[in-house]
Amino acid sequence: MLLILTFFTLVLLLATVLPLWHNPHWIIRSLDFPRLQFAILAFLLLFFQLWFVDSGTWLPWLLIFVTCCITAWQLWWILPYTFLWPREVSGASDCRPDYRICIITANVLTPNRNARALIRLVRQHRAEILVTLESDQLWQDQLDGLLSDMPYTIQCPLDNLYGMHVYSRLPLEQPEIAFLVEKNVPSMHTMVRLPSGDAVQMHFLHPAPPGPTENEESAERDAELIVVARRLETNNQPVIVTGDLNDVAWSATSRLFRKISGLLDPRVGRGMFNTFHAKYPFLRWPLDHIFHSRHFTVVEIQRLPFFGSDHFALATTLCFTPGQNTNQPGLKPDASDQSRAQSIIQKKDTHAKEVPAPKD
Repeated sequence: MLLILTFFTLVLLLATVLPLWHNPHWIIRSLDFPRLQFAILAFLLLFFQLWFVDSGTWLPWLLIFVTCCITAWQLWWILPYTFLWPREVSGASDCRPDYRICIITANVLTPNRNARALIRLVRQHRAEILVTLESDQLWQDQLDGLLSDMPYTIQCPLDNLYGMHVYSRLPLEQPEIAFLVEKNVPSMHTMVRLPSGDAVQMHFLHPAPPGPTENEESAERDAELIVVARRLETNNQPVIVTGDLNDVAWSATSRLFRKISGLLDPRVGRGMFNTFHAKYPFLRWPLDHIFHSRHFTVVEIQRLPFFGSDHFALATTLCFTPGQNTNQPGLKPDASDQSRAQSIIQKKDTHAKEVPAPKD
């Protein structure tokens, strides 16, 4: 039994330590994802260590110490996405309708053809903006049924799992489709005009993930996230960034994105809102994201019911309330963060000026 417990402790220790090495290979980067699962396994392992191991020797105590460290380290990353952590973004106690904006972010899974279920969710929640990822021409043909309610669109149907569509009740100004890092992976950028007359800069992203069937490294994904963050670094306009970022909220890259961009994460202190995988409850993590500037407070954020995709849709209602989040600084970059961000961008030979940034 001691040999078995030692083996599992070493495996879990290796899975915990490897992400500290900023190697972009997909195997290393994928270990950022299941931190909640690793924490649960560490708790179980600690239970067996305490229950079965003879405490009369030094090795069991060493295993217990190592497992406690593993548990604490994994929890350090995920605790901000629980109710135990202070909220990074204030709640909106009272929001006028002309300052509200409800955004539904949905990775539809191209082979899934249950567009009616998604359309029902959009209408049920009276979303102002719907952004779909992995939507091809067949999805566009069905989603065009929303045009009577959401007449403003940006459309980029693709059959490579990176198609993207935006449907909006609110006017979209200066809409633009860009291919920031990879020629077949689009992003969308626009200005949204609220009923109040205020303009919000919005960026919709879906970078390619690292994986055995995609990019061998995370370099492409990381570069797209960080180049957008660089573009927003000195932006004083109201900004919202949303999409399937193919990265978890607590990863080093997501944290670097928040540090460089200065954007806030409304999930901090509210919950993980795990959107993937919709069909496997034990293997879920937050891949669909929304970040925003300090011009907004949170009315509501929720994961929507299953609609046939491998992702759940994420619905977020924000209130335009400039000045209410000035006491919530979010994450701040240091010199090493700036250096790492620059290295990520240079590796893929891209530049922040290539990111469309519509102005009011």
